[in-house]
Amino acid sequence: MAQSVAIVTGASQGIGQATALRLARDFDAVVLVARSHDKLEETARAVGEIGAETLIVEADLAKPDAAQAVVDQTLAAFGRIDALLNIAGAAPQIDLFDMTDEQWEGGLALKLHGARRLTVAAWPALKKARGSVVLMSGNSAETPKAAFAAVAAINAAIVALAKAFAERGIADGVQVNSVLPGAVLTLRRRSFLDRWAPAHGMSVDRSLAEFPKQAGIARFGEAEEIADLMAFLVSPGARWMTGSALRMDGGEVKSV
Repeated sequence: MAQSVAIVTGASQGIGQATALRLARDFDAVVLVARSHDKLEETARAVGEIGAETLIVEADLAKPDAAQAVVDQTLAAFGRIDALLNIAGAAPQIDLFDMTDEQWEGGLALKLHGARRLTVAAWPALKKARGSVVLMSGNSAETPKAAFAAVAAINAAIVALAKAFAERGIADGVQVNSVLPGAVLTLRRRSFLDRWAPAHGMSVDRSLAEFPKQAGIARFGEAEEIADLMAFLVSPGARWMTGSALRMDGGEVKSV
């Protein structure tokens, strides 16, 4: 049996994939969760090359039964859960007045409720291991805008949810924090720039330099930089840090 086990959701690409690869250096086993089995296999090969065991769990965490299935398969394979990193999910970037109820509910179902259900399902094992949880939010939680209303509302809810879990975790020995990334250059960000650039009269290549300027930052962030922060939060060096919401956005949010 593995001596340390981390579950990473959204592990098929972007920040989730980068986090899985980073944790492979620190954990004996990494459980990879996402909806795309083929993409998860790519991540699993890379994690295996680093030296950690892997378990692929193809699951849609927007569905109520998925969370318990992830936990059950993890415990059947490895017998323990030491860290849970809730990274899956993204709300649609649509103007506040154009959002449909279905679009709101879709964003909530995966990113908020999926993380909530998985954390609850994993809690007994995390309590036994005195483990750690990270929930990924975003800096829009602190800077809501009409054009990104669902993103901001869901991210703010995740920060509040993490703090609530952290309060329970003080008694149960489970550490819980949230991370608020800014503009990270993932595939999802590139897809956004494919739409943003023509709307602002520029090429996508030019937008790679222009968008950060308009956001007041020097450059886009890299998924690996967020992964390093995630790894720190579930490391022994961060054990006294709980209930914290850590922003990593290149200085985009200027408020104190």
